[in-house]
Amino acid sequence: MRKSHPVRRVVLATAATVSGVVLMLSLKPSSDPASAQAGGTIPQQTAAAQESAQGGAGAAAGGAVTGDVVQTQYGPVQVRITVSGNKITKAEAVQAPKGGESDQKTALSVPKLNEAVVAKQSPKIDTVSGATYTSEGYKKSLQSAIDKANAAAPAQPSAQPSQPAGGGGGAAAAKTVTGAVSQTQYGPVQVRITVSGGKVTKAEAVQAPKGGTSDQKTALSIPKLNQEAVAAGSADIDSVSGATYTSEGYKKSLQSALDQAGG
Repeated sequence: MRKSHPVRRVVLATAATVSGVVLMLSLKPSSDPASAQAGGTIPQQTAAAQESAQGGAGAAAGGAVTGDVVQTQYGPVQVRITVSGNKITKAEAVQAPKGGESDQKTALSVPKLNEAVVAKQSPKIDTVSGATYTSEGYKKSLQSAIDKANAAAPAQPSAQPSQPAGGGGGAAAAKTVTGAVSQTQYGPVQVRITVSGGKVTKAEAVQAPKGGTSDQKTALSIPKLNQEAVAAGSADIDSVSGATYTSEGYKKSLQSALDQAGG
């Protein structure tokens, strides 16, 4: 029987150790995150963070706001506005009636409506003749977009210092102004407005004609006039049919309140 030589056993053991070290070195880099980035592989978490920084939820504060879809007799209408520096810089219809005569009416009305929005900075724009349904749907979607933009706006001016006034915090920026009494054929009309951030946020009639048929006319007209005053932000609002005297008195008192508030 042949005996194993001691030198041979040493050689074999050394070879096994070297093989093990080489194997460990070849496996280690695959789990090293630093080497993965150096090779151009970016983890999913980092890619998601970059996408979030470029847009996503934060982008809404920087411009485009899309209103709700409004269904009309001839098809859906949806408006998108771009806001910059608290002003509407662009308006466009992302949906409008199509097909047949609707193509002509849309081509006629939408550009005019877009221009009117930027010019007036308000949903109080004229209906385009011959495209009544499209115009009404446009204005409703526009109002929705403006409401969304206004709802998002208060988050930005938090860094502004509070103004010294009777209230505290953000309430200090709001002020209430009551217009002069306007005498009408059926009684006095007087309007009070609340202004915040340079906008009319609330309008109400503290005086209005009463008694007999005046009660019905006042109940019919005042809520509409209040809404119109807030939407338009001016006294350039329509008179309510059937309540002309009350409407005219309301607008005069409203203009007086706006003048006191600084326009």
